[in-house]
Amino acid sequence: MKYPRTFTIVLMDAPFEASRTATALRVIDAAVRRGFAINVFAYEGAVLLPFSHQQPHANLVHGRDAEEEDHPLPREWIAGLMGLAAKRGTALHWINCGLCVDERGAGEAIDGVQRGTPADLWKLASASDNTLIVATA
Repeated sequence: MKYPRTFTIVLMDAPFEASRTATALRVIDAAVRRGFAINVFAYEGAVLLPFSHQQPHANLVHGRDAEEEDHPLPREWIAGLMGLAAKRGTALHWINCGLCVDERGAGEAIDGVQRGTPADLWKLASASDNTLIVATA
């Protein structure tokens, strides 16, 4: 088997909708820490995960302002994972499905996110040692 191994993950859930997304980001973190080259193909609502205009919010029910609430934002998690991959000398490529981006008006993503097509997913999966699809329920 060649090293570093390449792993492709397909995400479909929009931010804040399901725990599957947080679990997938943890899997990506673990794989990066183990030296895997990672490809992420975001499809459907998942193209909003790296959306650059996500904002933290207050929690009035608990009486906390936005800073005290310290609400995690997926765009920050993804940027952190990209930074970790760069620091560890491995690759983390994040590709948003362009069709899905256009449907959702999610064209403004954080730095490092690429626009692609379903054909890119096929190419990534074909070149990977393994592919995990984290589908919606």
